Amino acid sequence: MNSSLKLNLSLAALLALAACGKSETPSAPKTESKSESKSAAAPAPTAVSTVKIGIAAPLTGPQAHIGTDIKNGTQLAVDDANAKGIEIAGKKVQLQLIAEDDQADPKTATVVAQKLVDAKVVGVVGHFNSGASIPTSKIYFDAGIPQISPGSTNPKYTQQGFKTAFRVVANDLQQGKVLGEYAVKKLAAKNVAIIDDRTSYGQGLADEVEKAVKASGANVVAREFTTDKATDFAAILTNIKGKKPDVLVFSGIDPQAGPMAKQMKSLGINAKFLGGDGWQTPNFIKLAGSDAEGAMASIPGLPKDRMPGGKEFLERFKAKYGVEVELFAPFGYDSVNVLIDSMQRAGSAD
Repeated sequence: MNSSLKLNLSLAALLALAACGKSETPSAPKTESKSESKSAAAPAPTAVSTVKIGIAAPLTGPQAHIGTDIKNGTQLAVDDANAKGIEIAGKKVQLQLIAEDDQADPKTATVVAQKLVDAKVVGVVGHFNSGASIPTSKIYFDAGIPQISPGSTNPKYTQQGFKTAFRVVANDLQQGKVLGEYAVKKLAAKNVAIIDDRTSYGQGLADEVEKAVKASGANVVAREFTTDKATDFAAILTNIKGKKPDVLVFSGIDPQAGPMAKQMKSLGINAKFLGGDGWQTPNFIKLAGSDAEGAMASIPGLPKDRMPGGKEFLERFKAKYGVEVELFAPFGYDSVNVLIDSMQRAGSAD
């Protein structure tokens, strides 16, 4: 990738969230002048080049609903762009989406990243998990391929010095501070318990929440951890119950947050349940059932229906896929538009 494309990508990334729902008015076709000879041979049809964009996310396993949500958002963006027609440096191109399943696993993610490099994609939307985005970012950097994550919030992802790594969501320095301050200043918590899932995302966000809670004048009475595979939290929650927290913060994903909410209620823990964007999904409500009542989680940007073009996007997404947006599909959509805008600004897909 040339230096101008890198520069334009960084500029476009600043405006990524404004891309959702925008469209351009096609210009009128050029008509033949009367002075032109009618006998002149018609020009040969312009060849259309295929430009490949990769999408890497968990498409199987407990987080498949989130990965599929992102993939569907990126596919919708590709379909919209192809229907509108794209030109790069005056040449027509057709976008092709190459999807790979990283299973929310760091090791699998590195294999997937190399597959996308070998497939000669011009850019990658991914990965979702910070634990996948961080190790793959060097692979994409070495190959000169821009990587735009629609969901990785760990600050380390973009602090490694790789100029090909971008995100279109807030990072955990921002999210953790807001969550910690909200627990103390809005929920009036004096004592806070924190659980993380020991992933790069979960642990990183929990660290920032802990800092913000303490800076706001409250106590962290328990700091526990589980895994992103666990569903039984009885031992951890029993220990926390004895600490009598006012708020329990879980930093992880919805496959754990749902069962945790149910087990909190069954153990009689009356603390308010608070968490990050990893479980701000319809799937959390499905898993927690009525025990989701009163739980609160942050979101990585504007509420979906308040995004520019958000309501129309939600309607078109539901019409196309038959399901509601989980959370990150709009950010996958925007990531594709950032890549398109960057290629057009640079006048190159190389």
